[in-house]
Amino acid sequence: MPYRDLGLRKRCETILGHLDLTTPFSLTGLCAHMADRRGRPIRLHPLPREAAESGVCGLWVGTDTVDYVFYEAHTTPLHREHIVLHELGHILFGHHSLEGEETDGRAPVVRGRTDYTTRQEQEAEMLASMIRIRTSPAGHPRRGAAPRGALARLESAMGYARGHRDGS
Repeated sequence: MPYRDLGLRKRCETILGHLDLTTPFSLTGLCAHMADRRGRPIRLHPLPREAAESGVCGLWVGTDTVDYVFYEAHTTPLHREHIVLHELGHILFGHHSLEGEETDGRAPVVRGRTDYTTRQEQEAEMLASMIRIRTSPAGHPRRGAAPRGALARLESAMGYARGHRDGS
């Protein structure tokens, strides 16, 4: 794994260490936990049709009093959840402005994604994927059972060694 990717994985692991990822996983529970820590609610909404048609599948609008996370509604439930986790990843990483732009602290933060070419998009995507792996029943096979097929390839690509996944 390239050094850059290893550093990203370590940053994600640090964030994951501060999350209460319940079993079974609840997106609502994660949002409530994050809202408590941030001192403001997180509201989930489907994207307006115009935004979805423009190619955006997720959007985070952060204000001083509430965080709004918008997601593509016309996709699978698993994909919707991943979109929300990606946007929550931006919040967890502390992304406050569009890459390379500064805000004066008064304007709302608006994060939308159409690709994964920036550092912030890669961070949010990796964190969303790692949350999915950690909380998925398939991500925690019983001891001694080796992951196979697509799961094994995904874990290998993400740098998960067998002993790292379940804390052994």
